[in-house]
Amino acid sequence: MPAHAFAYEMDAARRAHEPEERITTSNPDPKIVTACVLIIGNEILSGRTPDANLAFLARGLTAIGIRLREARVIPDDIGVIVSTVNEVRPGFDYVFTTGGIGPTHDDITARSIADAFGVALIVHPEAKRLLETHYPPGQLNEARLRMAMVPEGAVLLPNPISRAPGFQIGNVFVLPGVPSIMQGIFEQLKHRLVGGTKLLSRSVSCHLAEGALAKDLGALQLRYPDLEIGSYPYFRRGDFGVTLVLRGTEKVRLAAAVEELNALIRVLGGEPQEGLSEA
Repeated sequence: MPAHAFAYEMDAARRAHEPEERITTSNPDPKIVTACVLIIGNEILSGRTPDANLAFLARGLTAIGIRLREARVIPDDIGVIVSTVNEVRPGFDYVFTTGGIGPTHDDITARSIADAFGVALIVHPEAKRLLETHYPPGQLNEARLRMAMVPEGAVLLPNPISRAPGFQIGNVFVLPGVPSIMQGIFEQLKHRLVGGTKLLSRSVSCHLAEGALAKDLGALQLRYPDLEIGSYPYFRRGDFGVTLVLRGTEKVRLAAAVEELNALIRVLGGEPQEGLSEA
């Protein structure tokens, strides 16, 4: 497939799955775009392999205005994968899966996604060609050819690391579980994602216990229901305290809340130290 045809296929899929409300700019309310991540793998559930993908995806999606609302870890089980995908894909703008698209018998994600959408699992000719260019002649065996199998109608997601592509069908993006490969594919596809209003973030730390702040912090949250205010205690090298993170879409409201927070920390005998500011 020529490069320009591949680019057209990707662009057509993006346009086909953009909700219509993302086109309009007349709505003054924050535009909220949501995502769900499904981490697939028995090795994650057993504790043998620690997940390294969720934090990367959360940061990457947040940066482009997509709010990660839910994440689940599910086993390598076709029935569970099918039911979970069909449960979440109507409720989120985007669904991302990681894991289970390799060459071995327990890599069943592609088959499961095809079943979830009620379509056939096929050998994608472009995926096969990519693998043929990656492996020496004669080395593309039956097991490796499994990595060219995608649901019929799916769009390939280019893999700059090992060539075996991920794929998109509907609003579901299917990525490998190997962190370096997953990250490489995500970096290639993220320009196709349409985000909403970005969340701005400010953080304030102080050497006070959460219990000393809890009442006033709750009152602050009531005064700013449009903001997310989180409290995260830390203990390190004999030192303790709490970092308070405020998130919202309006810079003025965020600044006003931080000013009030700094004042209440001082009243309680602490000294606020401001950290990250995302504008």
